[in-house]
Amino acid sequence: MRAARALLGIDQRQLAELAGISVPTIQRMEASVDVVRGNVDSLMRLLAALDGAGIELINEGAASKDGGRGVRLKARAKPPEYGTATSPAPEGRARSRS
Repeated sequence: MRAARALLGIDQRQLAELAGISVPTIQRMEASVDVVRGNVDSLMRLLAALDGAGIELINEGAASKDGGRGVRLKARAKPPEYGTATSPAPEGRARSRS
């Protein structure tokens, strides 16, 4: 997550705004060792926000020079736009039950 933020040039607060989750949630996720921990809704919001901001996740075994996991900017990525209609919904919105 830190690498993705560095590529985008944003801080934890800006990532939290993009994803519609709290700064403490971002901090807890970044403090996770090896595997990012969090509830499914927060993780999905985070992944959608990173994808929308132009970050591509590289899974283990995916096409990568070194064969490891990581992140990279997508081709022709646009910088994130804060406060737009395409931003994820705020954290307090209703959640569906499964």
